[in-house]
Amino acid sequence: MPSFLYNEAKVTWAKGAQVMNISVALKNGLLPDKYGKYAPVEDTIDGHPCVSFPIDVSEVPEGTRSLALTFLDWDAIPVGGFCWIHWIACNFPADTRHIPENASASGAVPCVQGSNSDWSPLAGSHTDPRIIHRYAGPYPPDKTHDYTLTVYALDCELDLEEGYYLNEFRRAIRGHVLAEVSIELPSRA
Repeated sequence: MPSFLYNEAKVTWAKGAQVMNISVALKNGLLPDKYGKYAPVEDTIDGHPCVSFPIDVSEVPEGTRSLALTFLDWDAIPVGGFCWIHWIACNFPADTRHIPENASASGAVPCVQGSNSDWSPLAGSHTDPRIIHRYAGPYPPDKTHDYTLTVYALDCELDLEEGYYLNEFRRAIRGHVLAEVSIELPSRA
């Protein structure tokens, strides 16, 4: 039986008066296959990887009222012409320190989830909310991509409804970010 190297991606950059930390377990330096392109069929919906990876959060600033996250693929720009949105979610309770595997689909931690790029006419105009309003795992078509996970500590809950768009999220967090931390999570093609 092969042995695998497990390691973690930790903070790569942070903004804010306090440094918040996030970490995600990697396998051989990559996001484990079950959360992306090589997910077993039972962990997909209509071919889309749908099981979100676990995230640990620590050092959340005092005064935090909610947490939010984005999971984006900037390496998609040369392939498709725009940054691919894989997951956006807000209004996680401020005391959240662990977002478990499959939290996006299971609702294990309450949150409001926005639209990923799969709703777009450029991506097939999917309409199933289990695909377009939840985690949609990495599916790099050309080479290993680095996916940017950013977690935000906010001084309020956001007034956003299920299915909101990234631009609405960006406007809603203006002036409310106490801390922001990002890590790069590579996923193989």
